[in-house]
Amino acid sequence: MIDPEAVYRETTPASRALHERAVKVMPGGTTRTTTYFEPYPLYIDRGDGCRVWDADGTERLDMIGNYTSMILGHAHPKVVEAIERQAARGTAFAAANPLEVELATLLCERVPSLDAVRFCNSGTEATMFAMRLARAFTGRPKIARMEGGYHGTHEYAEVSTRPLVAEAGPIDDPTPRPDSMATPQWVLENVVVLPYNNPDAAERIIRREASSLAAVILEPIIGSGGVIAATPEFLSRVRAVTRELGILLIFDEIISLRVAPGGAQQLYGVTPDLTTMGKIIGGGLPVAAFGGRADVMEMLDPRHEPHISQGGTYNGNPIGMAAGLATMKELTPDVYKDLNRRGARVCEQLVEVFASHDVPVQVNGAGSMFALHFSEQPVVDYRTMAAADKRKARDLFLGLLNHGVMMAPRLMGALSTPMGEDDIQLFVDAVDEVLGEQDHR
Repeated sequence: MIDPEAVYRETTPASRALHERAVKVMPGGTTRTTTYFEPYPLYIDRGDGCRVWDADGTERLDMIGNYTSMILGHAHPKVVEAIERQAARGTAFAAANPLEVELATLLCERVPSLDAVRFCNSGTEATMFAMRLARAFTGRPKIARMEGGYHGTHEYAEVSTRPLVAEAGPIDDPTPRPDSMATPQWVLENVVVLPYNNPDAAERIIRREASSLAAVILEPIIGSGGVIAATPEFLSRVRAVTRELGILLIFDEIISLRVAPGGAQQLYGVTPDLTTMGKIIGGGLPVAAFGGRADVMEMLDPRHEPHISQGGTYNGNPIGMAAGLATMKELTPDVYKDLNRRGARVCEQLVEVFASHDVPVQVNGAGSMFALHFSEQPVVDYRTMAAADKRKARDLFLGLLNHGVMMAPRLMGALSTPMGEDDIQLFVDAVDEVLGEQDHR
């Protein structure tokens, strides 16, 4: 059996050296916790298409694309051209700009729930403002969210994202658990946790909390939590009960927007009151957005009093708008269909590979995204995801790095448009080879 960590250490001396420098000036040697993994993170020097090169010059197939955001791959010519053209005209102004109007119009035309939209710089900001709008609009203090969902790193979001199951309460009535030692007690008192894909339990809890509940926020396809698609019944039930009780429904489509021109809400035929977006809409730059019903979004209108102020020096930054607009224009309905077709094929091939090694793995797929879970039971919610074998996942992740493939450490993957059949076969073959090197008893 090959030790994947030993091989990783031997073949990434430049990343190790950079990490030794980095830990002196950044906690953990990175400025983004999600990029850290043991024994030290990989430092990427450049990317082109569906490939990246690390600090040692080693080429790898990029099967995660900056956590699903690089849907056109790296350095796409039209995106690069748009960035360069705008950079030569100016990088930021204390004013509105024409490009934000264009991108906002495009999003409102494509996403069913959007009457109006506002831009910000990160998914964290987008979900923070969507929740704030819901509390202001309804006059209620609480937000309900799904156990195992991820909505960024502000206070209302940092609850029960990855709780210890032993501390998380009953499976059909989860106990709010802090994600961070800094999560205030008042947040736990104002966040209601729902079990994903359990419509009866979710409806019961929503009705119980209805008088103080401003909104339910959920990912119609949980992304970083394991690529777990909601069942149609679950989304329909949550939509019906929230509408009945005057509770806003927020879809976090920061990741799932890549599954169709109008996001997962288009595929499911379920329209929320508010939607948060990010990742692909920025073309590789820090752009996010939130939007929805006109009467809710009107609360941000500075022509009205009172209104909610939304500042942000780089909101609607023209370079980000240019990159996002160039990207979204490339994403035609046919492009989505082709990506999703290839995503389904990848999942089929992975199922075959794991079966050939007699390794029990759940391959969760949704559109052009997928995730691997070392488990014998289907992964349909947080509890089933948490039961998967994390050691085996880490060994496969490091083994794939050693074989020229980069996924997320949690074994999440996403396709990009530059990937051809040869690239996909390279990935599947790498999984096959790594499994052959490892002991899965």
